[in-house]
Amino acid sequence: MAADDKGKDSGEVEGEVSFEHKFFTSFEDLYFRLTDTGEPVAVLKLATNEAVLAFDGIKREFGMKEDQHDFKMLDKVAEGLQFVRGLRPGDKLPKEVTTREASWEPQDRHRRIAYQRLTMQLVTWLTGNEHVISNVSELAQVADDPQVKKNVQLAFTEAAEELGLGRNNRDEVVRYIESLAKELAYIEALRDTFGEVQKIDEKLQGLRRIYGADRSMIETTDQVGRLSQRALKVFQDYFDQVDAQTGEILAMLKNIDNQIGYIRQVRDALHCRLLPWEDFIQIWKTVFIVRSDENTNKIRDIYQFLAPRYMQFNDWVLVTKRGMQKSKPLGGQMRW
Repeated sequence: MAADDKGKDSGEVEGEVSFEHKFFTSFEDLYFRLTDTGEPVAVLKLATNEAVLAFDGIKREFGMKEDQHDFKMLDKVAEGLQFVRGLRPGDKLPKEVTTREASWEPQDRHRRIAYQRLTMQLVTWLTGNEHVISNVSELAQVADDPQVKKNVQLAFTEAAEELGLGRNNRDEVVRYIESLAKELAYIEALRDTFGEVQKIDEKLQGLRRIYGADRSMIETTDQVGRLSQRALKVFQDYFDQVDAQTGEILAMLKNIDNQIGYIRQVRDALHCRLLPWEDFIQIWKTVFIVRSDENTNKIRDIYQFLAPRYMQFNDWVLVTKRGMQKSKPLGGQMRW
């Protein structure tokens, strides 16, 4: 492939996936995705083969420079692939990399839960016993109590005074709470997704016990069980951090812009880590904790998913070395 059309200027990258080099428009089925190890690649058909081209290789092959449009666009696409399953030329870049908003929407129930949590925090602040109500059923029950609703209105007024806005500007506090609830609704939606991952772990731990005496499976099920637990801890740490950070309502309201920025950082970190679980969440909804050939295959499939993401680095290096020694070239795929 000749290195021509290397980029005409250093103009800013816009919100649409577009390239100047004719290579990117020479293939009808060209698209971009992440590999299992998180590497951004371009995928295209060459006759009966599928070519998988690493972004670094594309940049090097065409001599792209850092100030050129196509170099910058590949970087933006790589960033965007953290938030969507794939991108093609002509697609809009995810909002996470253009406006810092989210490219997806939570449900109304998540918005309601977020708003109720914040208003209940405000009420507990008013009574001198501020805490976060984490149980959704308890939260809904408390929030619907007529006396609590009166206390919410009083809390808005007292918070306005505490923030130096004046008692007559309680509506400003309401707007602050609504702005924060809009952002925290995404965390509540992701908390639901995390709950589905926890259900997968429960089934994996059950299968781990069932296969405990099976010599052909015991090593795999033990590894999967440990990797799943490690994944849960990664997610739980994020939720614990955001709950702790948003646990003092007045501090949040006094520093609302920074708090929104922080919530969005956690939102994006959680979203890009939970996105690859979506297929497994659907598949494992129909799994029963029984010994079967089908479950054996599902355990092996999820091991292939978990290992590159959650295995300790040194262990993963050993696994990949073993795989390289045993594996044979796969027909129908080329790497560049």
